[in-house]
Order: sequence, then structure tokens, then C-alpha cells
Amino acid sequence: MNILRLIIFTILNFGSLGLGAYLMNGETTGEWYNNLNKAPWTPPGWVFGAAWFSIMLFFSIYMWRMIDEMKSKEKQFFLLIYATHLFLNVIWNPIFFNWHMTLFGLFVIISLSILVLYFLITGFKSKWYYGLLVLPYFIWLCIATSLNAYAVLYN
Repeated sequence: MNILRLIIFTILNFGSLGLGAYLMNGETTGEWYNNLNKAPWTPPGWVFGAAWFSIMLFFSIYMWRMIDEMKSKEKQFFLLIYATHLFLNVIWNPIFFNWHMTLFGLFVIISLSILVLYFLITGFKSKWYYGLLVLPYFIWLCIATSLNAYAVLYN
């Protein structure tokens, strides 16, 4: 078990969250978002932080274990999907919150959800409990996608 990989994935995952939050530039408390017609099931703000912390912790463990067990060619593809996932996760924030491009944001979050579904399926195929590490991420993205879709449809 290579602990350094766990540390690297943890830094990358939480770093992407931090970068995404930085790029939002406080827009979650801005006029546009406050006046947005939000879905009735929108969780309170503190839930987002708690959810993302848990999700990224579990996902870091997942990535660490999966990479340790993969062959070289599999790793390259897997890491490409992972890098794309990080990019989509970061870029969704300014697209939605800063640029108010809710429809494009919906496309981005659906794309992100598809990549996380790939991680989920790959995890369950490898070891069932690896899939369980990704399941909260996929469920959260389904909720976030529904919130984004609501913003597209009702604003």
C-alpha cells in the first residue's frame, strides 16, 4: 500500500474543491444566486460542505486503492478519466455561479456524473466495497444535477 498515493489523491481532490470554491468568488451569497428560483429540495448551505468533505475523503481512498491494483495500460486511461473529472468538477462552479450559464452547467454536471458512474461501476467490478466508496459521490451528483436542471427549467 503506497500511502504517498493516498496523500496525493487527497491533495488533488480537496485542492480541486478549493479551486472550485475560489473560482465561485463568493457567488453563493451573491444577488443572482439569492434571487434564483431554487428547487424545494435544495439543502441548506452547510450540507454542501459536509457532503463534499465526506465524498472527497472516500473518493481519495477509492482512487488510491484502485490505482494500486491496476495494470499500467489501465492506469493511463483511468487517470485520464480522473483528470477530466477534476476539470469538470472545478469548471462547473464558475459556469453556474459566476457566468450564470445554467444550461451549459447542466451539460457539464451530467458529463461529470457519467464519469463518476464509470468510477462507480469500475469500483463495484473490482471489489464491491470500492464501489461503495464512490456511491455517495454519485448520489450527491444526482441531487446536484436535479438542482441544476431545476434552475434551467424554472428561471
